[in-house]
Amino acid sequence: MLKLVLSNRADKFVQKLPPKQEGQIGRKLQELLSNPFPSDSIQLKGSILRRVDIGEYRIIYQVIGATLDVPIIGKRNDDDVYKRLKRLSG
Repeated sequence: MLKLVLSNRADKFVQKLPPKQEGQIGRKLQELLSNPFPSDSIQLKGSILRRVDIGEYRIIYQVIGATLDVPIIGKRNDDDVYKRLKRLSG
């Protein structure tokens, strides 16, 4: 099983969520630790990062060795996740 590494940004986002949504994301992260490439995940164009949706949220992640690295979690119905991702890599 992989080791989970949440960025401070992703961790703070999840902690601000209501308990139900926090639980949904937590369960999806546990699933990703067992199977980091589920059929509903999509590799981002021109990147090693992948995305997976859970409810109204999007998890952006990558697998590095034995680590599941999650730099960003955010709302999926807006482009804020990608704007923040661009700022991280820019």
